[in-house]
Amino acid sequence: MTSPSLLDRVRTAGLRPLQLAGRELLPIVQGGMGVGISAHRLAGSVAGQGAWGTIASVDLRRHHPDLMARSEGLRDGDEKKSVIERANQEALAREISQARQLASGHGLLAVNVMRAVSDYAASVRTALEAGIDALVVGAGLPLDLPELAQDHPRTALVPILSDARGVALLWKKWERRHRLPSALVIEHPAHAGGHLGAARVADLGDTRFDFENVLPAVRQLIRDAGVEGQVPVIAAGGVRRCEDIQRLQSLGADAVQLGTPFVATQECDAHPAFKQVLAEAKDEDLVEFCSVAGLPARAVMTPWLKKYLGAEARLQSMAQLKKRCTMAFDCLSQCGLRDGLKTWGQFCIDQRLASALRGEVTKGLFFRGRGPLPFGPQVASVRQLLERLLTPGIPVGTPA
Repeated sequence: MTSPSLLDRVRTAGLRPLQLAGRELLPIVQGGMGVGISAHRLAGSVAGQGAWGTIASVDLRRHHPDLMARSEGLRDGDEKKSVIERANQEALAREISQARQLASGHGLLAVNVMRAVSDYAASVRTALEAGIDALVVGAGLPLDLPELAQDHPRTALVPILSDARGVALLWKKWERRHRLPSALVIEHPAHAGGHLGAARVADLGDTRFDFENVLPAVRQLIRDAGVEGQVPVIAAGGVRRCEDIQRLQSLGADAVQLGTPFVATQECDAHPAFKQVLAEAKDEDLVEFCSVAGLPARAVMTPWLKKYLGAEARLQSMAQLKKRCTMAFDCLSQCGLRDGLKTWGQFCIDQRLASALRGEVTKGLFFRGRGPLPFGPQVASVRQLLERLLTPGIPVGTPA
């Protein structure tokens, strides 16, 4: 069920609801943000309003002191690594259960799993066994997702891509596995935050990523496959007001995905200091750099990031062969620091994101998308954000 007043706003604004998995939803998707930024409070609250809420699966044990305590005192090695991995899967199952309680049967709940993380398959299985409504996978092509989810035909499978070429490749691979995407997220790397869907920082402004080019091409692919109207397309990146949603729906999107604006909400699972850093940051405070996973990333230029970028060339020149993970577990299947990959980032991303989650401004890595937020530097509620996004004529940055 969708809140009638919010659904009325959708139609009053000339927008179309999102139809997915037999549900009528607000055309707004809350993107997955790890480590721990979008956990059960944010995802459950968004779904509870009749929209699509997303839990990011990475290292959720950090929200559960008892699970963190399980690895304390253990020496680095296979035993500690196994304990941490099991704790993260238990944390994911808990977060799904708690989000479902908050949603109270409304909206849609998804889990976002990065293809690049080492526990990708385990997290997919945990989410499926917990009965999650949808699985969203980015940071790599999830070509094996149909096999992993073959015993769960009712779960929506949603890959994140950035250009029509990537969509066409994945589509062909999935067709051979007799399962098509339930929806597609098309993320524009020039606007989004976090890890970005381009090979290099220099590629972020490539016109092949422009929604005016990608959305019609993807729509044509869906028509050619004979499934028009059955695979919703979700545009992600740079959405800050109702007029953005109207424009993207006119280009062929069925819904939009937002990440950063949902951080600046009272229900976001991050520390209040994290919310303020993102809410107050301007585009000139942002920087694109090569992340530890070898992908371009966009974040706020904090004291730690400034110091790291100043030393990056020296650290990369000193990169050696594979070494033991400083966090005692392999959070990424490939890591610039751990695996000695000289052109990749030379820092522990889990450690930096965990510091950000705790609001440690001088130590953390704060991912953020471009553009001012709907309420400027003000932190509002999820309900207020959804109302603002569904109401045309309000300038970006206007306080609630």
